[in-house]
Amino acid sequence: MSNNGLRLVWVYPDLLSTYGDQGNALVVERRARQRGLDVQRVDVRSDQPVPTSGDIYLIGGGEDRPQRLAAERLRRDGGLSRAASNGAIIFSVCAGYQILGHEFINDLGEREQGLGLLDVVSTRGEGARCVGDVLADIDPHLGLEPLTGFENHQGVTHLGPTARPFARVRLGRGNGTGDGTEGAYNDTVFGTYMHGPVMARNPQIADHLLKLALDVNALPPTDDRWYEALRAERIASATQPA
Repeated sequence: MSNNGLRLVWVYPDLLSTYGDQGNALVVERRARQRGLDVQRVDVRSDQPVPTSGDIYLIGGGEDRPQRLAAERLRRDGGLSRAASNGAIIFSVCAGYQILGHEFINDLGEREQGLGLLDVVSTRGEGARCVGDVLADIDPHLGLEPLTGFENHQGVTHLGPTARPFARVRLGRGNGTGDGTEGAYNDTVFGTYMHGPVMARNPQIADHLLKLALDVNALPPTDDRWYEALRAERIASATQPA
């Protein structure tokens, strides 16, 4: 993090914010400010260059054609890949998650090259669409509470040897592979299918990104009563009998 404070970059809100994932940027920004951090938020539209000097980059979900356009422009721009090489933290959701992988199936039914920042490959599932609430256990190495979110995707994402599952589902379908995995991550790059927005349901994820950016093991406490009430309500809703 620079001496000027935390630089938070929201990537392509004009293409990749279909399911309210811009709420993730709002939550990270608020939780940083609650800790007294000076936050510079940069919203980068798809006709603008992606800065390479950010600390945390957030990417949301989107429909098939905007996803293809976003992938094309991110490849051509190169800024996000350079930021990753510089050690920036990147958190992606759904279409953004697929873009960070090696390839996915675009709206034309063709293989579309991703950025290769996560060792994953996404295809299109043949069965029913993955839709509904999800409850999952985040990788114990991250030391976070169970994950709650909402999935809505047709994608099936297979993890390669250098990607770790972000979580393992108790309820829901996650990556759609049938092996119980949800999302993927390496040291500083994260991907998930969870909407919600996921940071509002799981503020500990936002805090984890902040700790990585600050290179600290703990943050000052904040008033989490609103978040905890939302978490409890969504977990109860997901686990109650139909």
